[in-house]
Amino acid sequence: MRSTSQRPHRPHRSQASRRRAVASGALVAAAAMLAVGMQTGPAAARPDGSPNTSAPAAGTVFAKPDPDALPVALSPAKRAGLIREADAAKAATARTIGLGAKEKLVVKDVTKDADGTVHTRYERTYDGLPVLGGDLVVEEAKSGAVKSVAKAAKAQVKVASTSAAVAPATVEKAAVKAADAQGSRKTEAERAPRKVIWAAKGTPTLAYETVVGGLQEDGTPNELHVITDANTGAKLFEYQGVKEGTGNSQYSGQVTLGKSGSSGSYNLTDGGRGGHKTYNLNRGTSGTGTLFTDADDVWGNGTTGDAATAGVDAAYGAALTWDYYKNVHGRSGIRGDGVGAYSRVHYSSNYVNAFWQDSCFCMTYGDGSGNAKPLTSIDVAAHEMSHGVTAATANLTYSGESGGLNEGTSDIFAAAVEFNANNPNDPGDYLVGEKIDINGDGTPLRYMDKPSKDGASKDSWYSGVGNVDVHYSSGVANHFFYLLSEGSGAKVINGVSYDSPTYDNLPVPGIGRANAEKIWFKALTQRMTSNTNYAGARDATLWAASELFGQASPEYNTVANTWAAVNVGSRIVEGVSITAPGDQTSIVDQAVSLQIAATSSNPGSLTYSATGLPAGLSIDSSTGVVSGTPTTLGSGTVTVTVTDSTGKSATISFTWTVNTTGGSVFENTADVAIPDAGDAVTSSITVSRAGNAPSNLQVAVDIVHTWRGDLVIDLVAPDGTAYRLKNSSSTDSADDVKTTYTVDASSEVAVGTWKLKVQDVASLDTGYINSWKLTF
Repeated sequence: MRSTSQRPHRPHRSQASRRRAVASGALVAAAAMLAVGMQTGPAAARPDGSPNTSAPAAGTVFAKPDPDALPVALSPAKRAGLIREADAAKAATARTIGLGAKEKLVVKDVTKDADGTVHTRYERTYDGLPVLGGDLVVEEAKSGAVKSVAKAAKAQVKVASTSAAVAPATVEKAAVKAADAQGSRKTEAERAPRKVIWAAKGTPTLAYETVVGGLQEDGTPNELHVITDANTGAKLFEYQGVKEGTGNSQYSGQVTLGKSGSSGSYNLTDGGRGGHKTYNLNRGTSGTGTLFTDADDVWGNGTTGDAATAGVDAAYGAALTWDYYKNVHGRSGIRGDGVGAYSRVHYSSNYVNAFWQDSCFCMTYGDGSGNAKPLTSIDVAAHEMSHGVTAATANLTYSGESGGLNEGTSDIFAAAVEFNANNPNDPGDYLVGEKIDINGDGTPLRYMDKPSKDGASKDSWYSGVGNVDVHYSSGVANHFFYLLSEGSGAKVINGVSYDSPTYDNLPVPGIGRANAEKIWFKALTQRMTSNTNYAGARDATLWAASELFGQASPEYNTVANTWAAVNVGSRIVEGVSITAPGDQTSIVDQAVSLQIAATSSNPGSLTYSATGLPAGLSIDSSTGVVSGTPTTLGSGTVTVTVTDSTGKSATISFTWTVNTTGGSVFENTADVAIPDAGDAVTSSITVSRAGNAPSNLQVAVDIVHTWRGDLVIDLVAPDGTAYRLKNSSSTDSADDVKTTYTVDASSEVAVGTWKLKVQDVASLDTGYINSWKLTF
């Protein structure tokens, strides 16, 4: 047998110590879209089944983020240099992370942390075809070593053939019909169907992607992406590409604008912000219209009587958003490349919406009902521009739960920009579109503290939330962000009263908006992928919190508890939690080993003690392993106490029975390698004992493996019946499985070949079966 020496933990999953020193979317729900649910569920409850109900204690002081974990400001030139480096090394990177021979990487974006960690976002191709839903993010240490990989598609990308059975013309006709069914007008395919690999949902499939243009039912431009099976012609998925979403402004008072030109010939081109331009569509619905110009550099008059007023608000909102991303997150422009988008105002007539289109890299604003309330307030401008940031990073698919996250992200950063602007005419708040009064009754579009106040948005996650319009499923993200920033309960902020509830009726404290913004931005740009759902967003924000504040920090625990407050996952128990090992049965004079598994929300080591152990057994105070050889028959209650570094402790009790000799022991000591995120492997034991197996069959397992939570373990009887010994757990980061399981196998004939079946279901950690035995 091999040595059981431990291997190092994954850096970003460290348990106790601090780690360091869419294309386009509209603001308002408009035409009905097919919303495909991306079903998920809450994370597992506590291992012992008891509820996780604790929140950080009142008066908890929340820290500032670890500066080493924050992204650094990259100039367009430095970013381009990092992209060139990643592009030159992409073939080697593909091999390192285990991609197949037909898979290639395409660099999309790159960010860098202050400690030198680089996060590179890639698209993927297979045999030359784009892989939709194949995006991934590779995290590399300063040394160049790969630390982690976040993949949108977990399944291996592979199809039997890239030859399609269905003609493109047939696919195009069906896609146009699908758009017509949604009320589209002037409908036509914008481009011929392109062959792709569809990997966003389940098994990768050869498919066509068709983009249908025209106008949606309310006059918004249409970019409906229809994914069709290339072999059967069946529609697999569809999503909308248009995300609806010194000047005298209408909403922000007198403001300073970035412009170009000179006296007598100024124009709204902001040379200090990537050349952002603001155009007047003058009720048109296509093209760029006319660039705003002015002779005396005084723009608009604060009313809709002057067409330039809406241009002032749009340009000002774009400038504030550019400044926010650059000054707060170090991102130079929407794509990080220093290039400005452009804005178009006065779209159509009586158009009550605004939207972002990645295809034109632009924001477009209607003038509202009666052309009296242009949708150009600070938060609306920031909302639309933030759609572009999402498209350039995680590119969250605009449908299902990922669509709700896409919309929620724009609302989150709209609030952040508005607070950051600190404009007295439009002070920061957690209301969306309150200035534009789109409902005509003085109410905002959305409420982040209690989304359901708008009559349609969802306060908390439930299994069907991915089936509602993305503007309403976004409520889960909005509510989470508000609670994480400000906490639950009644309060007044900038003159606005809020009273935010929680799903589990338990309070959560806020960690401060600045901290919440940094967590969401890091999760979005360095962890989320195109098909991230709410459970995945929880994982991504917990990862970001662990990087910025350390795992088990008050900030980390509050992120987890805030997700639980919107019904995503469970709360983290403050203090010590012990996993119940179950009752134990041993044979006298036969050695045993049992690992007591425990965790604490506080950093530092744990101390273990036990009373009532059978004679001959003892517990290691530092590792929690009970070992030895029982010498006396009998049965009794064992009580284990685990204490953390702060003095908090927990206890758990179970029965331990020592039986007489005469039991049959069968063992296999041959090593069996467990492939990383691969197929299951087995180790066999041939049993010659007559009769049936007992109701307390002892299965002693010795597996060497870092991050044991990756493992699923089954005992397989001679007739093929499988008994689950251990499920996987994304939160169990301890090393090795060295324990004895008790199985009621009384219905099984003992004689025959028994197998221990082990599968690693997540990437980055490896190990092997060291030995295992059966005691009848």
